[in-house]
Amino acid sequence: MTAELVRGQNHTLPQTRLEIRISAGAPVVAGATLGDEHGTVHGVERIAHPGSPQLPGLEVSRQAAAEHRLAVDLDALPEGVHRVTVLLALPLEAGGPARFGAVAAPFVAVTGLEGTEIATFTLTGLDSESAVAALELYRRHGAWKVRAVGQGYAGGLAAMLADQGVDRAAELAGSIQEAVARGLARSVSPPPPRTPEGDRVRHPARPAPAQGGGQPPAGQPPAGQPPAGQPPVGQPPVGPPAGRQSEPPAAVPSGPIDYAHPRRQSAAPPPPPPAAPPAGPGQPAQPVAGDATGWSMDERLYNQIWGMFEDLARATAAYRSAVDFAESRMDQELERTLSDPRSRIGGAGDLAREQARAKRDELTGRAREALDRDLAQLAAESAVVEPALPAPYAGWDNPVWHAYRVPMEIPMALRIGDLHLPESAALRIPLLVRLPLERGIWIDSGRTASEAAALTDGDQLHRLAMESAVLHAARLLAVYPAGEFSVHVIDPAGSAAAALAPLVRSGVLAGPPASGAGGVSSVLAQLTRRVDLVQMAIRAGAADSLPPDLDPAEQLLIVNDFPHGFDDRAVNQLRYLADEGPSVGVHLLMVADREDASAFGPVLDPLWRSLLRITPVADDHLADPWVGHAWTYEPLMTPPGSRVLELVLDRVASARRGGPR
Repeated sequence: MTAELVRGQNHTLPQTRLEIRISAGAPVVAGATLGDEHGTVHGVERIAHPGSPQLPGLEVSRQAAAEHRLAVDLDALPEGVHRVTVLLALPLEAGGPARFGAVAAPFVAVTGLEGTEIATFTLTGLDSESAVAALELYRRHGAWKVRAVGQGYAGGLAAMLADQGVDRAAELAGSIQEAVARGLARSVSPPPPRTPEGDRVRHPARPAPAQGGGQPPAGQPPAGQPPAGQPPVGQPPVGPPAGRQSEPPAAVPSGPIDYAHPRRQSAAPPPPPPAAPPAGPGQPAQPVAGDATGWSMDERLYNQIWGMFEDLARATAAYRSAVDFAESRMDQELERTLSDPRSRIGGAGDLAREQARAKRDELTGRAREALDRDLAQLAAESAVVEPALPAPYAGWDNPVWHAYRVPMEIPMALRIGDLHLPESAALRIPLLVRLPLERGIWIDSGRTASEAAALTDGDQLHRLAMESAVLHAARLLAVYPAGEFSVHVIDPAGSAAAALAPLVRSGVLAGPPASGAGGVSSVLAQLTRRVDLVQMAIRAGAADSLPPDLDPAEQLLIVNDFPHGFDDRAVNQLRYLADEGPSVGVHLLMVADREDASAFGPVLDPLWRSLLRITPVADDHLADPWVGHAWTYEPLMTPPGSRVLELVLDRVASARRGGPR
């Protein structure tokens, strides 16, 4: 039940992973401060604002907007933080309102990651104030609570920051307003709107499944969010996917919206067509591709795919819950009946068993009928979505790859595989990860408990793992603009020459695959140096003063046969790249069997945990903590006999040489 707070009232938070959703009658700047037990903010590094939107456990919007969504993970906040204060301020723009009394009262909602409201607060009674501390999340006796504050400041953002003990508050407030005015950061689009029941708002022609509850693990990222965002399955859950951070259009168009990007050479998918009329009374209309919110067709498809993931997770969870309930009810009825010794003998006991089992079968049958209806609806949606996917979201068997052209900008996500559940093995949901990658990838070449792995010998597993790594590297090269992504390879024993042949022949690698101890040391030293230099340049505010020999492109390091050929120094460098590399554009793609590295003991545990684990064969290792599912991951493979991989790599290589894209 939602708690509707008034000024000064508090409410206990039932969870620590939250979203704070803000609606205002005019564009406002949203931020948050991290304070100690007294509410004092110790330095600008404890303030999240549009110019610096991310802190550990906290992410805010990047621009003034009438609607915001802030992501909060209370367990991930820095040590010593006892209070998170959410701030709102009016931007200093010509012609805009100068006081909150001139706009509609802002509304703030604290929600769970699935969108369920925990507490709401309407900031009434504001007049001359141009900044306000809306609410605060605070820790009391080990538990987190939310308090409605509503404290306004006529002196604006500077006065509010100064009240929290921030040094040089006026200077910081000015820099925040300048960042908003210059558009230094893009806005975070709101997530797909939800009905009061928590389902996605869909095209009127397509009702959403109304069973159970559950959310995708993320990844990834949050488009705000994230998912994370993110994150996708296998990464720490960060809630439902958020919108792509992109510039809103300057004006509302009067005619049909053109979703084609002006700088994109390949044609964008068409805008969603109107839904087909229902086949009959009470029947849902035909689904359409792009049936979700977003500024572009790519973003709409991204959000639609995550919505399909949510629906499948929710429908399956409801079915499993119904089956468990039916079994439990049958057991209880049998226990009550057979607890009387007189009913254990004769026809009464047999009749009771038959009735209990019949009731169980009826309940599970009704649950299966509901699941089948939802699966049929999702299958129909998948049938129209798959052909409409752009290359980064499409499988290798999609014809879009045969018309591939090197893009002018990176997409918001990349497909790295498919997901399915035992109840619906034929229905595959694309597994998308946000770009740029926020963590490395580990392709497990060891023998797992899956049936596919049990039927494959060790050498073949390793060969499939390396071929999978090549396909992932090719997809990453293909979705980045020419020259903005470089791939390095470490193959200490040269055992992956056959699998690496497509990358080597096309000339898309940054250099020949490194082999031997010297090659391993050279490549790791080069990439470690790059991470160090970029980090120092960023900290010094001199990102444009990097050495001329430093490659500014994103870097991917494919590592084969780890830990063979790696000494202690090389292992430490690899751990360093896994931890520090993603933030400065250096990513790992490791092909390894964890058992081979068991001699290192727990030293490598942080390395494995920092990477997203996938497999070269189907395996149900991706856990969904929201609804308890174990999703089966299916790797992407090129169709037998297809030359699509060579076609794509040749066009990437041609674009790098300045040829046609």
